[in-house]
Amino acid sequence: MYTEFYGLSHRPFQLTPDSRFFFESSVHRRAMSYLMYGLHHAEGFIVITGEVGAGKTMLVENLLSTISDSKFIVAKIVTSQLTGDDFLHMVAAGFGIGREDLAKGPLLKRIEKFIVSQHQSGRRALLIVDEAQNLSFSALEELRMLSNITSENSMALQSFLLGQPQFRTVLANTELDQLRQRITAAYHLGPLSEAETRSYVEHRLRLADWKGDPSLADDSFPVIHKFSGGVPRRINNLCSRLLLYGFLEGLHALDDISVEKVGADMNQELAAVKTEARVAARLEETPSAEIRERLDLLERSTDKHHRVIKRALAIAARYFEDQET
Repeated sequence: MYTEFYGLSHRPFQLTPDSRFFFESSVHRRAMSYLMYGLHHAEGFIVITGEVGAGKTMLVENLLSTISDSKFIVAKIVTSQLTGDDFLHMVAAGFGIGREDLAKGPLLKRIEKFIVSQHQSGRRALLIVDEAQNLSFSALEELRMLSNITSENSMALQSFLLGQPQFRTVLANTELDQLRQRITAAYHLGPLSEAETRSYVEHRLRLADWKGDPSLADDSFPVIHKFSGGVPRRINNLCSRLLLYGFLEGLHALDDISVEKVGADMNQELAAVKTEARVAARLEETPSAEIRERLDLLERSTDKHHRVIKRALAIAARYFEDQET
C-alpha cells in the first residue's frame, strides 16, 4: 500500500535477504574481507557470528552473487538440532546427492566421491551452514570429518558456518579442539553505528527509486538507531512500519515524533506477545484474577490491531478510487 502512496518501485525494507540490497557498512566490509580471504585460501572453516538480524545471511548471499557457478557448487543448510547422521543426510540433499536411505558408511563414500569428482572437474564444493549454534557435537564432528576430503593434495570441501553469538561458546569447548584448528577466518558481525544506520536507510530507499517522498528529518535517524540498536533486520522492521504509519496518516514528512510513535507501538506489541507467552506457560498456576487481567490486556491489543487494519483497508480503498478517477 505505502509503495504506491510514496511512488516507490518496491518495498525497500523487506525482511527476506536479497543481495541487491547489500549495504557495505564498516563491519560488513571487514566481514566481507574475511570471507574473501577464506574463499581465496580454499580450505578449512570460515565462521561468521552475529546477533539475530545482523546480516550474516545477507553477507554470504552477497559473496555468492560474486562467484561463478562454473567454479563453485554450493549447498546451504539451515540447522535445527541435527544429529550427526541427520546432518550428513542434509549435506547430501544440499548437494543433490541421492541418498536412498543409505547407511552412514555408504553415504559418506557417496558424498566424498561427489565432492572429489567436482573438484577434479574444476568446481569447488562450498557448504554453508546457517544457525550453526544449533549443531550438536556429533554433527560438528561429522562436519570436521568431511573437511578431511582431499583431491590432488588440496582440501576439496570448504565450509562457511553462520551462527548467533553463543556459537563462539560452543566452539570454545575442549571437545572441538580439532575443529577449531581448522578455522581459517572468523569474524563477529556487530551493529551499525548511528551514522551508518542513516546511510543504510537511505541506501535501501534509493534502491526502491525513492525521490525524497517521504522526507525523513535529520532528527528521525538517532531515534531509528535507538529503537533498532543498529541491527539491520530491526531497522527494516521499524522503517517498514514507519512508512505504513506515514501512509495511514497521509504524511509526506516523517520526523523523530513519528519514529517515537511507531517504535513505542512496536514495543507495546512485543510486550503483549511476551505476556501471551507467559500466560500460556503459567496458566495452570496463575490465580484467576491475574489471568483475567492479562487476557483483558491481550484483548485490548488485538482490538487495536483490528481497528488499524480496518482503517488501513479503508484508506487504501479510497486512495485507489481516487487514482482511478
